[in-house]
Amino acid sequence: MELRDQVISPADLPERLAELPGWDGDASGISCDYPVGWDAAVVMAVRIGMLAVEMAHRPDLDIRWSGLNVFMTTHTAGDVVTELDFATAVRINAIAAATAPVE
Repeated sequence: MELRDQVISPADLPERLAELPGWDGDASGISCDYPVGWDAAVVMAVRIGMLAVEMAHRPDLDIRWSGLNVFMTTHTAGDVVTELDFATAVRINAIAAATAPVE
């Protein structure tokens, strides 16, 4: 069974989110705000885009002057949260940790 087919139940979601620093959400999607400068947000967005191609999973990215917001849901599973969202979020957090602030 693929990660995109493994739906996270609404009852399990709070516990799963507690294991994922910075992320919040509900059964329809999860999101994280990264408070970085605009330049760092663009660098992160490019790296997340490369990850999205690799994982065949496309998060919504919202670049602002004060940071980057990432939102994910698994459209192919009916706009619900799946293991694919969590696997992607873990890797996005690693990208954020490795991205030095760009001024």
